[in-house]
Amino acid sequence: MPEFSLDLNEEQRDLRDWVHGFASEVVRPAGAEWDEREETPWPIIQEAAKIGLYGFEFLVNAWGDSTGLSMCLANEELFWGDAGIAMAIFGTHLAVASIYGSGTPDQMVEWVPQCFGDADDPKVAAFCTTEPQAGSDVSSMRTRARYDEAKDEWVISGQKAFATNGGIANVHVVTASVDPELGSRGQAGFVVPPGTPGLQATKKLKKLGLRASHTADVFLDDVRVPGSCLLGGKEALDERLARAREGRKASGQAAMRTFELSRPAVGAQALGIARAAYEYALEYAKDREQFGRRIIENQAIAFTLADMKMELDAARLLVWRAAWMGRNNRVFEAGEGSMSKLKAGEVAVANAEKAVQILGGAGFVRDHPVERWYRDAKIYTIFEGTSEIQRLVISRAISGMYIR
Repeated sequence: MPEFSLDLNEEQRDLRDWVHGFASEVVRPAGAEWDEREETPWPIIQEAAKIGLYGFEFLVNAWGDSTGLSMCLANEELFWGDAGIAMAIFGTHLAVASIYGSGTPDQMVEWVPQCFGDADDPKVAAFCTTEPQAGSDVSSMRTRARYDEAKDEWVISGQKAFATNGGIANVHVVTASVDPELGSRGQAGFVVPPGTPGLQATKKLKKLGLRASHTADVFLDDVRVPGSCLLGGKEALDERLARAREGRKASGQAAMRTFELSRPAVGAQALGIARAAYEYALEYAKDREQFGRRIIENQAIAFTLADMKMELDAARLLVWRAAWMGRNNRVFEAGEGSMSKLKAGEVAVANAEKAVQILGGAGFVRDHPVERWYRDAKIYTIFEGTSEIQRLVISRAISGMYIR
């Protein structure tokens, strides 16, 4: 039995330092520019692809880490650089997580590489599940998929909201209801191949934060995809629907499986913002002088920074635990995945707000990056399950009751 240790191994340290170098030298210096432009930073995505940070091979290598920590380390470092650019680079991973979580091996081999493209012509992918009338309430999904048996095709119609990379993606992964009477148990995931007629998107939405990341609403008007684009295949879907109709326990549904796989990584993204805010505020407080002394010498400032560091480290431990559990197929008996995303998201918001406060008026202007991190952090209490939904998941897990 190996000794318990929180030390990273050599490969993990090398990965962390490599991604940090890219974040420090390429991403952070460009953060303000792309935030102001509110455009997808294709040159930086391509640069990430050229060095091997963006692509199928990187994902495979990161997933090969049996501790589950490599993807968290990469996310934290990249989002430490700049969250908007980092989301433009890593936003594809949510669609990939859906294919991995629900797809067959053949589907993974066919579609995951197409999500990334290559270094000469990088592509992105989109995961489309949120709807205007069904945000956190995925059981109220209105997008429908019906099977055309004569042509072995699925016909998908509906609207998706706030889709990262929606409309500019090479591959769209869409969740839809195939049996509305079963609620969330009657849903499935579908790959919409490049150039499929009937899929359209709005212009890029103007957002509070993550402005370099493309977000749009996606409309599906009788979009026809081959039967092979149903993630997991029709036989598995029919079996799952039959269990659900008979009242037997189903194996879950497409959107929630994706979120469970991705929550620790999303938590790690929030850690990157929280750490950036803490480190910047710490250095500012050590340099800034007021009333003849550095402001960190005031207990009010020093104690605030102590709390920021403590909360950051506590959140990281929750993220690492959930990542390890997920990678090693441990059941989240107490909602550990939700705990990690909830804590990290709220720490990101709190640390960014405290950083603005420590900088005072300087923190409110764009000469310093903390105002951008403040804007970027807020989404982490909203997307991929609001803080309220995470608390609902945790409370149901610990009580065994269906709490509303």
